[in-house]
Amino acid sequence: MPSAMPALVRGHMTPQPWQGWRRGLKGLAGPARDLGPPPAWQAAAQRRRGALGLAMLAVTLLALGLQWSHRSPAEMGLAELARSALLALLFAWVSAGFVTALMGWRRLLTGDAQALSVRTDGVPDPAARTAIIMPICNEDVEAVFAGLRATAESLARTGRSAGFEFFVLSDTRDAGLLADEQQAWQRLAAQARQDGLPPVHYRWRRRRSGRKAGNVADFCRRWGRAFRYMVVLDADSVMTGRCLTQLVDLMEAHPQVGIAQTAPVGCGQQSLHARAQQYASRVLGRLYVHGLQFWQLGDSHYWGHNAILRVEPFMKHCALARLPGRGGLSGEILSHDFVEAALMRRAGFEVWLVPELDGSYEQLPGDLLDELQRDRRWCQGNLQNARLIAEPGLRPVHRALFATGAMSYLSAPLWLAYVVLGLTGGDAALLPGSSENPAMLGLWLMTGVMLLLPRLLGVLAVWQRGETAAFGGRRALLGGALLEALLATLQAPVRMVAHSLFVLVALAGWKLEWKSPLRRSHAIGWREAWQRLGPWTLGATALTAVLVLIEPAMALRLALLTVPLMLAVPLVVATSQAAPGRWFGRLGLWRVPQERRPPQVLRRSAGLQGLRLAPISSAPRRLAEPPRQRARYRLHRRLNRLPALALGLPMLALALGTPATSDLSSVLVPAAAPVELLPTAVGAATAVRQLDVRLARQAATATAGGKTRKNRPMRSSRSRA
Repeated sequence: MPSAMPALVRGHMTPQPWQGWRRGLKGLAGPARDLGPPPAWQAAAQRRRGALGLAMLAVTLLALGLQWSHRSPAEMGLAELARSALLALLFAWVSAGFVTALMGWRRLLTGDAQALSVRTDGVPDPAARTAIIMPICNEDVEAVFAGLRATAESLARTGRSAGFEFFVLSDTRDAGLLADEQQAWQRLAAQARQDGLPPVHYRWRRRRSGRKAGNVADFCRRWGRAFRYMVVLDADSVMTGRCLTQLVDLMEAHPQVGIAQTAPVGCGQQSLHARAQQYASRVLGRLYVHGLQFWQLGDSHYWGHNAILRVEPFMKHCALARLPGRGGLSGEILSHDFVEAALMRRAGFEVWLVPELDGSYEQLPGDLLDELQRDRRWCQGNLQNARLIAEPGLRPVHRALFATGAMSYLSAPLWLAYVVLGLTGGDAALLPGSSENPAMLGLWLMTGVMLLLPRLLGVLAVWQRGETAAFGGRRALLGGALLEALLATLQAPVRMVAHSLFVLVALAGWKLEWKSPLRRSHAIGWREAWQRLGPWTLGATALTAVLVLIEPAMALRLALLTVPLMLAVPLVVATSQAAPGRWFGRLGLWRVPQERRPPQVLRRSAGLQGLRLAPISSAPRRLAEPPRQRARYRLHRRLNRLPALALGLPMLALALGTPATSDLSSVLVPAAAPVELLPTAVGAATAVRQLDVRLARQAATATAGGKTRKNRPMRSSRSRA
């Protein structure tokens, strides 16, 4: 039996107590901590952050001006003044996401001279040893060790695996899973020695303290001094060997960098919900990632996984103390990654987001209920971090990140409060769907532009970069984007209500029960969905019935907020199924580049789990010609109209005032807002219809050509995910 862990190399990682708001504010008035001469990128970062702030201020003032044109502040009552305050805060929040997406679009197309260079020409230092650690707790054992083995084999193929070691750090309490983990580790460790892979170690903690952050800290205290760098993986993380070696080279070339964070790509799930999220993260999400990097530069995020850390300063400066007090916002820090990045930057080391590095992968939640379970933990952790905004020595950007992290969940109850105030105040012009006042129409139109334009820019960026084939072609790209927007529109009210409840639960002081998310898609049953969402359905139905009796016009305006809640149960059940997701893939919708040509590391990980990850053809399926298979041909013609239908439905919904959100993990995303865009919908639908007509003519020409070849049937390019 191989040795579980190497010899101890003990070190210290001692947390310092938090100062709290009162002492922290006093420290803010004192002299700033001297971090030496500013880095070369600092001036550019200040200009970019200033532009972001000015844009947010301009949009907020414009929104207030439009609202006050309907009624001046002197004429407003207390409820109307409260709505104005909420409007200012929420428009500032939405505009921050909008401007960030614009910055990301520009950076994605033109590059960034201030970005951290990932090209290194130096000779690797053999003394630069790297630990690749994977903290786990009650996880899918087969998936964990399949991903770990695929990563180790990819690293061995680079010829530079001698400086790496793998560590599985288990907090598992289930006896059956624990036995499976140990058996899987023994097999992998023996296979690693036989095949020349990097060594794989395993440790099970008897005392489970501090959750994931505590697990990592325990490793650092016992073995951290033996390594210069540490790559942190999640249980669902898979990385290529080239990406790992590039991270080490980057840290060697830039000794001032304390943390370098990759941008993991979501993959590996087949449910309808997961495929939509994977597609959105590749088309829209990367705009936000590049936009964040554009104005953060060396004051960036750390997301807790798929990143490399410099071990010595991490041990010295990033130990986490418990938050004092009682209740849900005290105790162990849940969103430890943001705090560790802030502490690393406070110590003078830079934190960079490096989206240019390829080969970093993760899994996204397979259904909406799993996503909401994850969001509850993130919500409580982000609200906890807001208590640290005034800590002495933190960089202004990280104080802002703590605030925006909390706002990403506080925005949901704030939007809900804005709608409720509009209902109780009786001012129908301030609610979505009203066109009684041109200024109010302009207000909602401006909101819609800020929410929809980033999606259009995401699609445009794919076209401009010549990547449409990787997404199934132009029609599949456009149709997929519109269908994803429709699904996000239907899910937005469910997310808004859920996030509002999460905020209330956290502020009420309820403790969070820690559960590991499911790493594989599973179909949600009707009973489970009803138990979780049934009360929301009943509440929305009751509200609609009351409004129909009292104020039918108001019920109609709020229908696209209440109807998705009434349909929440069937929506969750349907989108958790894998069969519709695979059907969408065969139609060319919601395809992502790693499906067209799956990287070897992903194929290997899937193969070790008994799954098949075959490449999907970039061309849409070509069906046999008529009249040989008339029914199939008619179905194909109807499916060709899906992009136009998909465009009309979400735009019509938005025209009536639907809240819409995008869930992008760990990325600044604006909250829900109602919009009115019927003229845009009509124009865009007309354009897509014209495109359909042109493509239909081309298909007819191809059909005529086929008849000259004696109606020989075309070969169908079948594909399976």
